[in-house]
Order: sequence, then structure tokens, then C-alpha cells
Amino acid sequence: MASFGHYSDLFSDDPSDKPPCRGCSSNLVEPYIKCAECGPSPFLLCLQCFTRGFEFKKHESDHKYEIMTSDFPVLEPGWTAQEEMAVLEAVMDCGFGNWQDVAYQMRTKSKEECEAHYMKNFINNPLFSSTLLNLRQIEEARTADTAIPFKPTDDPPRPTFDSLLSRDMAGYMPARADFMEEFDNYAEWDLKDIDFVDDDSDLLHALKIAVVDIYHSRLRERGRRKKIIRDHGLINLRKFQILEHRYPKEVQDLYDAMRRFARVVGPIEHDKFIESHALEFELRREIGRLQEYRRAGIQSFCSAKVYERVKHVREDERRKRTMLVDVLQYIQDGRACQQWLSKQADIVSQSIPLDHVVVRRRSAPPLNLTGLPGTEKLNDREKELCQVVRLVPGAYLEYKQALLNECRRQGGLRLAQARALIKIDVNKTRKIYDFLIKEGYINKT
Repeated sequence: MASFGHYSDLFSDDPSDKPPCRGCSSNLVEPYIKCAECGPSPFLLCLQCFTRGFEFKKHESDHKYEIMTSDFPVLEPGWTAQEEMAVLEAVMDCGFGNWQDVAYQMRTKSKEECEAHYMKNFINNPLFSSTLLNLRQIEEARTADTAIPFKPTDDPPRPTFDSLLSRDMAGYMPARADFMEEFDNYAEWDLKDIDFVDDDSDLLHALKIAVVDIYHSRLRERGRRKKIIRDHGLINLRKFQILEHRYPKEVQDLYDAMRRFARVVGPIEHDKFIESHALEFELRREIGRLQEYRRAGIQSFCSAKVYERVKHVREDERRKRTMLVDVLQYIQDGRACQQWLSKQADIVSQSIPLDHVVVRRRSAPPLNLTGLPGTEKLNDREKELCQVVRLVPGAYLEYKQALLNECRRQGGLRLAQARALIKIDVNKTRKIYDFLIKEGYINKT
């Protein structure tokens, strides 16, 4: 009497892990036979010995047997049990996301098939707990009402050694989740000459153990620092600085002062703390402006707008008078002072404000984007914009992403907020802002 069994219940798919055939001592190849009556150690035979009716000690040819094979579907048709175990081992060996290497190790499935199957059955399937999650994430997944969908990211960048991108990322290698140069990079040197031998004295043995303990403490410190860098998004310093500049100067000063405490709190708690203080600053500034309106006797926002315009004009006049006093104070030559006053009088008589005097200059030619990194990610209109404003594609993509993130966070974006977020020429900022508004990437508040 025959039945089908799963050889994965006994051994792995490595032939060296299975005992040889009891009849001919050859390596077993699927399918093979397991005696259902002999035990407790499994009695295995290849098909050739089974068909010859091989008998050995208590084993007889008429015993019940099981056909051991993994050529059957488990999770979905087209994927055998052996392929399921092969894809799991390939992901463990090559790393999650390296589907090209996974498919190369599998050899029977393509890159797209491996990715789709793994995401469907081992990530987005609520019946399976992903081995890629840590204990805290597993606990959250158990208490969640529904499964949390996981969206794979793009293929991670692989910057070459000492390239501009590698320097911007502080030597971080995303595909390996590691740094080219570790913290305390030469800690292993203290261990390279240590050798434990039987004739060591107790003191020497204890000293060697102490050196190993010191090395383990260095490894823990190295892991702690890498965790802080990853959790708080400090790998790409340029993007981090762009996001930091969205805050007013007062909040930036607080951000700098509280940065040292980020190591003792989580990234979400730290960001909530900074965001709450930024909101408090905005509320205090708004309350101060409303109190100023109340002291001036203003009771409507329409009157407040008039008040702000008049206030700016008054401040401009005060600055001009201050500048004139300084000029009269430091200029000792009366003739030069008279000439300066005459020139200012001519400007005023012609009704040309000082801030409207324009010095015309020759416009620069369009930027040539040939061979610049990131050009292939732009559409035709974006390429035309980068050529006109003379902005390299990589910088444009960073500014665009920063503005999109801020627009989603605020529900809209003003030009003043865009200028505070990206510190470049104000005319370039306006052109980028107007372009993103026109193309529908962002919207005004």
C-alpha cells in the first residue's frame, strides 16, 4: 500500500543531508521510497532497489511504503514545494529585493515571477508571518485588524567607490545595508593575533577573554550607531538639510539643540517633538500679530492688510532716512555729499524707486543636459525647464521631491514656503514653483 509523503518533513533539499539508499548506497534522487513500517530511523530505497524487491533484516518487500517527493504545488499552481524552499533560501542568501540574483540562483523562474510570488505569498499574505520583520513588527501584525500591505521599493542605488553619490551618502551601500568604512573600523586588528591554546595560564586566558569582550562592546556600539543613522534618515545629508530648512530659524536652532537627544528617543517621537514646537512657534507668531492689530485698533482682516502695506512703506522710509543719516555722518567732503543728494533728488523727481532700478545683463545660454545624471528620469517639459533655469537634473529631482512632500504634508504650498524650503535663487524657485503648479504636481493653499 502506497501513500505520498513530504521529504521536507525529514531532510532539507540538499542531497548530502539525506542518508544513502539502503540497497545500493547511492545518493537518493526524487522520487524515492520510504518504508512505512520500519523504524524509528527511516528506511529509504531508490526506485531501482525497490523494483528489485530489496529486503534487509526486518524490512520485507511487502511492507507498506510512502513515495517521497516534493513535485507538488503548495501555495499556488506552477510552484512546487521544492521551488518554494529554493526561493526562500535564495532570498536569505541574496537579500530581500535582489530579485535578479534570486532568479539566477533559482534558475527555473524569472525575476518577475520570483518577486510576484514572494510578495503575494510571504509578504502580503496575512496567513504567513514574514521572517524579515523583527519581533516588534510581528507583534503589531498580530494585533492589527487587517494585513498591512507591503510595497516594494525600487532597485537600491549602487554608487561606485569615491563617487559623488557615495560621498553624499557617507559611504553607505543600500544594497548591502552597510557602510564602506565602519565605526571603529580597525577594531578587528586587536583580535587577529589572538589564539586560544591549552597551555595558556589562567591570567593569559582571562586577558584574552577580556579582549574579546571589548571587541563585542565595539560591535554593539557600531550596531547602535548604524541603527540611529538608519532610523532617523541621516544617510543622505543633503536631503536631510533640505527638509530641515523648511522650519523658521528659531525652530532650526531648537532642532540643532535637540539633535543630541535623538539617540535616546525613536525617530517618530523626535519628529513629533520638533513638529509640535514648530506649530507652537507659528501659533505664537500669529497670536502676536493679532495682538498688534488689536493694539492698533484694527477689527477686520481687510483693515489688517491695509495696515501691513502701510507698515512696510513706513519701514522702508525709516531705512532710507537711516541710510541718509549714516551717509551724512561719515562723508566729510561737502561737495561729494551735495552730489549724492542731487542724484537722489533726480531719481525721486523721475518717480523711479531705488528698488526698481534694473541692471540689464546678457542672459546665459540654455544648459546642455547631455550625459548629466538623472536626465533619463525627466520628461520633455522638465528637461526644457532645467535647460532654461540652468539646473542639473539631480538637483531638480531633489527640489521637486521636497516640494511634493511639503505640499502633501500641508495640503498645499505657497511660494514663500517653497523659497524657505529650497535655498537657491528666488527667480529659479519661482519658475520651478510655477512649473509644478501648472503641471498639477502641487497646488496652492
